[in-house]
Amino acid sequence: MKRLTTLAAAAALLATGAVAQELYAPNLAYRTGPFAATGIPLMNGQADYFTLLNERDGGIGGVKINFDECETGYSTEQGVECYEKTKARAIVTQPWSTGITLQVLPKTNVDEIPILAPGYGFSPMADGRVFQWAFNIPSSYWDGASMILNYIEQEDGDLEGKKVAFLHLDHPFGKEPLPFMEAKAEEKGFELLPIPVGLKEMQNQSAQWLQIRRERPDYVVMWGWGAMNAGAITEAVKTRYPMENFYGVWWASHDADLNLVGEDGAGYKAISWSYPNLEAPLIADLKEHVIDAGLSQTNEEEMQGVFYNRGLVISMILAEGIRAAQEEFGEAEITPTQLRWGLENLEITDARLEELGMTGMVPPFSTSCADHTGHSGGWMLEWDGEQFQKVSDHLMPETEVISALEKQAAQEYADSNAPWPVNEECNVGG
Repeated sequence: MKRLTTLAAAAALLATGAVAQELYAPNLAYRTGPFAATGIPLMNGQADYFTLLNERDGGIGGVKINFDECETGYSTEQGVECYEKTKARAIVTQPWSTGITLQVLPKTNVDEIPILAPGYGFSPMADGRVFQWAFNIPSSYWDGASMILNYIEQEDGDLEGKKVAFLHLDHPFGKEPLPFMEAKAEEKGFELLPIPVGLKEMQNQSAQWLQIRRERPDYVVMWGWGAMNAGAITEAVKTRYPMENFYGVWWASHDADLNLVGEDGAGYKAISWSYPNLEAPLIADLKEHVIDAGLSQTNEEEMQGVFYNRGLVISMILAEGIRAAQEEFGEAEITPTQLRWGLENLEITDARLEELGMTGMVPPFSTSCADHTGHSGGWMLEWDGEQFQKVSDHLMPETEVISALEKQAAQEYADSNAPWPVNEECNVGG
C-alpha cells in the first residue's frame, strides 16, 4: 500500500509541474591503486543496479539517482578530499575504506549526512544512539569474526587449546576484528596469533608464511583485501597449508583471487553476507536494460562472481533506504536527514527480496534507531576449484555478546571524542 502511495505522490509532483531533478548519491570509488582488482567488480555492481532503476523504473519514486563516482585509489587522504568535494549536494556518503570512514565519522555529525558502509567500517557504528549518522548494514566485522569462529567449532569441535593465526592487513580494516578475537580467545581458551601484513608486503608474504609454517596454527583466519588476498592464497598453496583450515572475511571471497590457484585452492572458505543467484530475475533485468544496452563496464565472467553481485546488494540497501524515506515523508527529493530515517527503518524480508528479484542474494534483516547494522548473518562459502559454493545454512553471529561490546566501545569512542552528540531519544528497542 505504501509503495502505491509513493507512486501517487510522484505522479502528483509531475502533474503540478514540480518535477524532481535527481538525487545525488556519490560513491567514493577505487578503480585505481593497489585494491583496484577488488574495487572494480564491486563498483560495477553498484553502478549497474542504479542504472537499472533509472532505465527501467525512471529512478526511485519518480526521481533518478545520480550515482557519481569520486576516485580515491583507496587513499584515506584522497577519500577525505572526495567527501569534502561531494558533501554539499549529497544525500549520503559511501567511503569504501575503514580508514576513510574513521576520518569522516566525526564530520558527519556536523554535516548531518549519513555514512553508508555496508559490511565494513567501525563495528561499534552499529550503536545508532552514539553513531547517529553511520550505518554498516547488514553485518559488521565483529559479526564476521563471530560466524567464522562459530562455524569452526560446529565443524571441528572445541577451540580450546588450539592455535588460530590472524593474518591481517596492517591497516584499520585489518585491525578492526582484533578486540572481538582477543575476547573470544580468552573465553574459549585458544591461542590467538596476530600476523600483520604491511601494504608493501601484500604481494610478497614469504616472511608471514614462514612464521605460519614455523608456528603450525590449527587455523588461519584472514582479514585481507586486494592484492593481499591473492598473495596469501598463493603462499598457502606453495607452503602446502591445508586449505580446508584457511578462512577469510567476506572481502577475501573474490573469485579472481582463487582462479589464480584453481583446484589447488579447493577447500578455502570465506564468510559472506551475499551470494550470487544467477537465476534471479534481477540478473535477467540487468542484462536486458543495462548490459545489452551498453550501459555497463562489466563483463559476463565478472557478473557471475561474488563481488559484482555484492555490489548489487549494496546498492539495493541504499535504494531501499531512499524508498523508505520517500514513503515516510511523501517527498521524492529527500534530504540527508530523511534518508537517515530510511536507513534506520529498513525491513528487508524474504517477501521484499522476492519483489526485488533478489531471492537468496542476501539474508533478510531489519534496522532501527538503535541498530544501524541489522546483523543479517550470512553463509560460509567454499571454493570448489572453479567457483564459490554455499556450504552452510544461514549462520548468525553472537548478537548479545557483540551488542555488549558495541555499546562499550561506542561509549568509549564518545567519551574520548567529547563533546560527542548522542541521540537520547533512541532507546534500545527503538
